[in-house]
Amino acid sequence: MLSPTPLSLFCALLLCLPLAVVFTVRTPTTTTTSITTITTTKTIGSHENPETIVGHKLDRTQNYQKMELESTTAPPLSPPPEAIVVSKLDPTQNHQEMGLESTTAQPLPPPPDDEDSLFRSASRANPKPSPRTSPKKVAFMFLTTATLPFAPLWELYFNQTSKNLFNIYVHADPTYQYEPPFSGVFAHRVIPSKPTRRYTPTLTSAARRLLARALLDDPSNAMFALLSPSCVPLHSFKFTYKALIGSKRSFIEILQNEGGTFGRWAARGEDAMLPEVKLEEFRIGSQFWVLTRKHSRLVVRDRRLWSKFKLPCLMWNTCYPEENYFPTLLSMRDPRRCVPATLTHVDWRGRFDGHPRTYEASEVGPDLILSLRKDRPRYGDARTNGSDSSVSKRHDPFLFARKFSSDSIKPLMSIANDVIFKD
Repeated sequence: MLSPTPLSLFCALLLCLPLAVVFTVRTPTTTTTSITTITTTKTIGSHENPETIVGHKLDRTQNYQKMELESTTAPPLSPPPEAIVVSKLDPTQNHQEMGLESTTAQPLPPPPDDEDSLFRSASRANPKPSPRTSPKKVAFMFLTTATLPFAPLWELYFNQTSKNLFNIYVHADPTYQYEPPFSGVFAHRVIPSKPTRRYTPTLTSAARRLLARALLDDPSNAMFALLSPSCVPLHSFKFTYKALIGSKRSFIEILQNEGGTFGRWAARGEDAMLPEVKLEEFRIGSQFWVLTRKHSRLVVRDRRLWSKFKLPCLMWNTCYPEENYFPTLLSMRDPRRCVPATLTHVDWRGRFDGHPRTYEASEVGPDLILSLRKDRPRYGDARTNGSDSSVSKRHDPFLFARKFSSDSIKPLMSIANDVIFKD
């Protein structure tokens, strides 16, 4: 074969020159990124409600299977935006365990125990009625497990006077039905209440609860009267107000040398009350009393004696803490500021079943009301209660009386204006 000459090579080069012009087209690289959708499932009753969370912020230290989240792609390497949108999260679920942070306010932490908070606040109340320029008030505190049968009579009683001289508070056991509901002067006067049972500390707890609420509700409350649903007034409001507001002492029965004292003291166990309450310090008295503001605050501040009286009883038939706690506490702390008598008349003669005499409708009339007024309260045990000797000369009027049968309302209403409220 002949070797190409230089001339032939040059000619070949000229013939191929048009093909040397090359147009290069570069196609940009396309990367497809999958968008992750996270679906949580919230069970509502027997149905499941899928919910979508968009724009999430996931904690990469979490185990996604453990979090019950499924992703169509692996988590991105770079952090996603901070903003999130959260729709209808189950408030019972721990959002931190889900790896979510909400831009909305978190639920408040559980409040402190309501009773503890209540008594701490009440224990800081001013022990003196204030302001001095305002009239002093009487707090009427009703402790009940039923609709007040004598509400119409009390309605007449309170409507005799200005509303700025009294306050009403009702502790109503929430396990009972109240039909008809509280109305008139008793409407919206029921405090947050708890169940109460005889032979337990719950009645005492209810009375303490009433005192705490009344102390906090109105700084003008000066005297605090505890009443039962079977109580009725024996005088007009004006007479009662003057008798109570004019006193600088509490009216609470304080008895020392009563039969059955040891059984009551040992009801929680033979030595359960020690060392806080010795047998010789233990007192008995009526469940119903009238306390000054100073003594009311003393009760709600007490922790030492209450730690013993709130213990459950081992012998229920001698368990009456509502008749022991208050007289024992005040006898130990401030006996000289107490008139050791109750102003609520009750007839225990011939009664051995733990219940006083109940006046029936047929017995109610002017003579009964007048005879109850004339009786003189019992003042302690011949000066052994720690009060001063002046109590032997006292003749305080009974202001209230119990127990009346519920059907007594008709005869009581018939003599209300001409007898009961006529002083």
